[in-house]
Amino acid sequence: MRGPLFYSKILLFGEYGIIKDSKGLSIPYNFYNGALKIDEHKTVATHRSNQSLKRFAGHLKQLQQEQPELVQFDIAALEADIENGLYFDSSIPEGYGVGSSGALVAAVYDKYATDKITVLENFTREKLLQLKQIFGAMESFFHGKSSGLDPLNSYLSLPILINSKDSIEPAGIPSQHQAGKGAVFLLDSGTTGETAPMVQIFMENMKQEGFRKMLKDQFVKHTDACVEDFLKGDVSSLFRNVKHLSKVVLDNFKPMIPKEFHTLWKKGIETNAYYLKLCGSGGGGYMLGFTQDMEKAQQALQGHKLEVVYTF
Repeated sequence: MRGPLFYSKILLFGEYGIIKDSKGLSIPYNFYNGALKIDEHKTVATHRSNQSLKRFAGHLKQLQQEQPELVQFDIAALEADIENGLYFDSSIPEGYGVGSSGALVAAVYDKYATDKITVLENFTREKLLQLKQIFGAMESFFHGKSSGLDPLNSYLSLPILINSKDSIEPAGIPSQHQAGKGAVFLLDSGTTGETAPMVQIFMENMKQEGFRKMLKDQFVKHTDACVEDFLKGDVSSLFRNVKHLSKVVLDNFKPMIPKEFHTLWKKGIETNAYYLKLCGSGGGGYMLGFTQDMEKAQQALQGHKLEVVYTF
């Protein structure tokens, strides 16, 4: 058996902000994907994933007991497949902010949820929000608290615009210019990041009035503007706002930026060769870069691994 492929995702804008109702924009990233498979030989390579699915199945069992009206699974089938060596075969790097657990959640829901919501028949906003709620409850097993956006993105394989906590919609994003010089790219920090401790630091900071004010007046303001510029295809305004956002993050989210990248982050802002921002919760994994000239950015970031995600 092998299930359908589920893709990784990139939250272009909105990390941390969406906790406080900023806008957000999330896009599928087809470079990485994962699928459920069965390894009858139960080899060492698939053992860790199989054991993790076993624990996850326990979480789902509890979830459907506590919230029977939210979601139901064919637990017997899931447990039987786990016994037979079910694992998630994934190329999505874990702890990199590109939604490794989201793709897994989407795959399990797709295969084992009973009465599942599909995209094919009369898909409404209510169904979208219901899916987000189900996925949030499922994914909380991995992160403590989850918005459900990563699995939603992976499940629908569509760009998603987050207007606020209760208002999300599939978004049409401007088509890419294949020959464009500008790009959004991933910069590999070379280390993995843990979501939970980063979110904890953020929640601690939220207790300070100054931090809350900065979040509302600067971080959310520029994030919202970036989303609007990106969707409109207003590239020059987008880069002005991304530069502001990059500065705000450097000044206020230092723990989320790996230490050895502080100088590189600042260099981007000073030279305008590229601007960096967080990709997911930070602390490691990928950072997102925006540049109007990819060649220039590559020269400035020599020795680092860059992957182009979108071209302007």
